[in-house]
Amino acid sequence: MLRIGVDAMGGDFAPVQVILGAAEAVQQLSGLATIVLLGDADKITGICRENGIDPGIFFIYPCTQVVQMHEQPVIAYKQKPDSSIARGFELLAKGELGAFASAGNTGAMLVGSVTTVGTLTGVFRPCISVEIPLLTGGNMLLLDVGFNTDSKADVLFQFAELGTIYAKTIMGIHNPRVALLNIGEEAEKGNMVAREAYQMMADSPDLNFVGNMEANHLYDGARADVLVCDGFVGNICLKQSEALYSVCRQLGLNRSFLKQFNYEEYGGTPVLGVKAPVVIGHGASTPKAITRMIYKAYEVAHSGLVVKIQQQMLH
Repeated sequence: MLRIGVDAMGGDFAPVQVILGAAEAVQQLSGLATIVLLGDADKITGICRENGIDPGIFFIYPCTQVVQMHEQPVIAYKQKPDSSIARGFELLAKGELGAFASAGNTGAMLVGSVTTVGTLTGVFRPCISVEIPLLTGGNMLLLDVGFNTDSKADVLFQFAELGTIYAKTIMGIHNPRVALLNIGEEAEKGNMVAREAYQMMADSPDLNFVGNMEANHLYDGARADVLVCDGFVGNICLKQSEALYSVCRQLGLNRSFLKQFNYEEYGGTPVLGVKAPVVIGHGASTPKAITRMIYKAYEVAHSGLVVKIQQQMLH
């Protein structure tokens, strides 16, 4: 049975919210996966009992250290080898976990993904993505949304490859349309990196490249299934979408489409390009978001996404 490691100490409201969400995930994944909670065993057990949860529904892996949200990622990861994040990656790299998920320090998750698990052969830089809801129904994949704030043209090209594989494997899109986020639709628009990336994508027989796309088409679904940008721009788009949901709530707008922008709905984003399934959740995750994060980890592991990415990179 698949073993999904969950960082019980990661997130703004850990460990209580993580444990509550993990308990719901146990119910949803009954017979499909075992949830391994990593963290302070006494705290985990105590919180379970306070909330009427049998701690026996989890496998609890005790850890004595925690990487806090405010800590410098590289230093904290190295100086805290018995942290819930470091131990999670250690078990994942050894094959003792089939996937690892955390709503903790994003930088530390990147460090663990690269240094402990490692990148797939041929991958320049791993990235994270998010499925943006569309007015036409379905979603569009946006990547990178935060791992790589500066990306060269060849890295953006590879994001297009990674996004295509994800869209086929997870989203079920047979021939996903790929676009490059830019300040205009014409091929000569944008800075030097954007223009070079455009040409690389246009020349590739492996991509269904449809050209540049401007941000005013971000939600209409008319242009693309996969939208490529660097992590700086992608993170701004993601946070703007979350802000849109917040503003609409404050204005009393209650539409099913708008609810999809609530980060609780997508739960977590997979790290694409590393040797094992890793999913990162929102720092402010609620129990619902944690449950979704864990299910996303199951989905990525069960789909064989990592193997399919490696096969494509070696193709």
